[in-house]
Amino acid sequence: RPRPMVVMSSFVSHVTSAYSSCVAKCRRAVAAKASKPTLPSSYTLPEVWAGDPSSMGGTFGAVNQPTAGARFVAPLPVGKKPLQIYSLGTPNGQKVTIMLYECLLDDKFDSWEINIGQLHQFSSGFVDVNPNSKIPALTDADGPGGNNVNVFETGSILLYLAEKTGKFIPTDPVKRIECMNWLMWNMGTAPYLGQFGHFYKYAPVHIEYG
Repeated sequence: RPRPMVVMSSFVSHVTSAYSSCVAKCRRAVAAKASKPTLPSSYTLPEVWAGDPSSMGGTFGAVNQPTAGARFVAPLPVGKKPLQIYSLGTPNGQKVTIMLYECLLDDKFDSWEINIGQLHQFSSGFVDVNPNSKIPALTDADGPGGNNVNVFETGSILLYLAEKTGKFIPTDPVKRIECMNWLMWNMGTAPYLGQFGHFYKYAPVHIEYG
């Protein structure tokens, strides 16, 4: 059997080697960070992002904040129909509106504009429905068990409406899996298309990498 001192010496040597390797990697990362070019060339990468978000420039630069939650108090409008959709004519917003009509719910919902350019998504009323301040968001006064429910994220709303109405979602387990595959694909792919649109049209500088 190995002697305790030999085992301890081997352990210390291993830990020391791992620590040295980690330090070396960190130093290389810092050096790479310092030498990495930025766009525009006048930009200096801070250790911590802080300060006035409006200085970022671009159409949506001032929207960014280091904190989450409501920024002002304002209730959401509520109509008389059971479904209330809070959205805008963005690609994701249109998906939910189209789904409502395709599910023959056009007489069951009220639609309200949430102008993200005017920061309506940060009102206290909207944050109560979607804490992430993203459109679209849906409320259903006639949810499961007659309860009022909040539904947010496009994929979640599409699935909720499909299950609520029994449309566009297979009952066959194998076909349902395939349906869910494509829904998840849409949820994972759409943000990248949105990023392309942002960097192509809205970013304060043109960046080929973006």
